[in-house]
Amino acid sequence: MPTTEWSIADAKSKLSEVLNLAEHEAQIITRRNRQYVVLDGAEYLRLKGAVPTLKELILGGPSLEGLDLARDPSPDRELEL
Repeated sequence: MPTTEWSIADAKSKLSEVLNLAEHEAQIITRRNRQYVVLDGAEYLRLKGAVPTLKELILGGPSLEGLDLARDPSPDRELEL
């Protein structure tokens, strides 16, 4: 994917142009030797992929059927204090 690099000052003064170009290709904004990428929202969601919810993770986990969850009825051990 081709990209265009912008300094923070240029990106601020030409924000509309940066956003219009981001609809077609990634735009990189540089500030203090760090790079930030501006993407079209649909492209971002495509790259990010689907993230399952906590509920989906729990329900999609291993089956607990047949797992013995009964508490051990034996008394606790004695401790000297």
